[in-house]
Amino acid sequence: MTENDRLLLNAYIDGELDPAHALEFEQRLAEDNTLAEEHRRIEALRNTLRERLPRETASPALRRRVAALARPRPFAINWRAGWAAMAASTAAAFAAGSIAAFVALGPPGREPIPELLVASHMRALMASQTVDVASSDRHTVKPWFNGKLPQSPRVVDLAAQGFPLVGGRIDVIGLTPVPTLVYRARLHVISLTALPRSDRASMPHQPIDGYNLVEWTDGELVYWAVSDLAAPELENFAKAFRAGNPEPEQAR
Repeated sequence: MTENDRLLLNAYIDGELDPAHALEFEQRLAEDNTLAEEHRRIEALRNTLRERLPRETASPALRRRVAALARPRPFAINWRAGWAAMAASTAAAFAAGSIAAFVALGPPGREPIPELLVASHMRALMASQTVDVASSDRHTVKPWFNGKLPQSPRVVDLAAQGFPLVGGRIDVIGLTPVPTLVYRARLHVISLTALPRSDRASMPHQPIDGYNLVEWTDGELVYWAVSDLAAPELENFAKAFRAGNPEPEQAR
C-alpha cells in the first residue's frame, strides 16, 4: 500500500472526499483486499478510541465563537467564487498598513490569537474538507499560495517522520488572510498556520478546549501548530518541521 493510498483511506474514513471520489474509492476497497483490511483495522481502532478515550468537548464559549465565525456577514468575500478578487483585496489591505503592526496577541478588544487559531482549526474539522488544495506534494501546495497571499510558508515533506502532508488552505485570523498547511499524525489533523512576525517572543501555550498549540518564529513568519495530538508529539512535529529542508526555489 502506497502513502497516497493511506492518505486517501484516511480522507475517506473522515468523510473528506467528494461524492465522486468517495464512490471511486469504495470500488477500490471492494477490489483490493489489502486496502480493505487496513480500512477495517482503522475503523476498529477508531471505535476502540471512542469507547475508551472519549474526546473532550469544546466549551460553550468556544462553540459560540466558532458559530459566530461561520455566520454569514454582509459584504463577505465568496472565497470559492474568485481568488483574483481576494488577492486584490488582500494586496490593498497590506499596502494600506504595515505588517509590523500585527501583534501576536491581537489589538485590544479582540480575541487572542491562540483562541482564534483553535477556532479556525475546529471550523476546518467541521467542514467537508480540511483543505482547499489537497496534495501530499509540497511542490503542488507551496505554489498554490503564490499570488493569493503576500507570503507563502515553508512546506516540508515530513512523511518519513510520521507526519504526511495533506494539503493547504487559507484561513482568516484577526481579519488577516493567512496560509495554513495541514499535516496528519495517524488519525490526528495538524493545522500549521503562518502569521506575520511580531515583536512578541515565542512562549509555551496552555491547551485550549483539548487542543495543544506550539509556536515558533522563522524569518519574517511566526508558525503556530494546532492539534488534539498529545503535546509531546506536537512538539516533535514542530522540531521535525524546523529541521526540515525544503528544496531551494530555483530547484522547483
